[in-house]
Amino acid sequence: MLRSACNQHPQAEASGWTPAARTQTLERIHDALMQARHIVLVGAGVTENDIEQPWEEGTVFVAADGAVGACLGRVDVVCVVTDLDGEPHLSKAVESNIPLVVHAHGDNTATWRTCLQRWSASGGVPMVLTHQCDDVYDDAFNVGGFTDGDRAACFLLALGIPHERVSFLGYSTDKVGPWSGTTNPERKLAKLTWMARVLDLLDPHWTRRNRS
Repeated sequence: MLRSACNQHPQAEASGWTPAARTQTLERIHDALMQARHIVLVGAGVTENDIEQPWEEGTVFVAADGAVGACLGRVDVVCVVTDLDGEPHLSKAVESNIPLVVHAHGDNTATWRTCLQRWSASGGVPMVLTHQCDDVYDDAFNVGGFTDGDRAACFLLALGIPHERVSFLGYSTDKVGPWSGTTNPERKLAKLTWMARVLDLLDPHWTRRNRS
């Protein structure tokens, strides 16, 4: 449904939502990540103090959903991996034209419809689409993951990013982070347990390094 809504949107060309435009966005993200010396995955448990530290030259950031709010105006964000519940921070990222890696799942249909309507009216935003359907598409991708945080790690793995260049910031698994979207705290903690399992399945040494 999200693919169709983007591909058939009357403002698809102007908004950058055609399959060709989304492919170009993916290529730009891939190139930026491959050229980076250090990639920091930023989770919802991050603080401004975590971000405001001296980073080595060539460091870039990939934010999980609302965690982009801690990054804006402070560091170079290559993209935001999101299922669109990280407002108001996502809207600010859109204003900065930061690409969104947007995930469609069973209960965010109304949200992405509203977002497409709002973003098309303001000129659009670069997007890549992810899903977890059995079908295979050329213009939307099943990269794996369960929450935005571990999906961001899966996204990097799917792009072939060397794990030696990646570290984690604000990836708390025992508390709901301050940059989480509107959520049920008890349910969110259960989701974070699954996030930790996914990250460990990717590569225990990679995902535990600098994970907090």
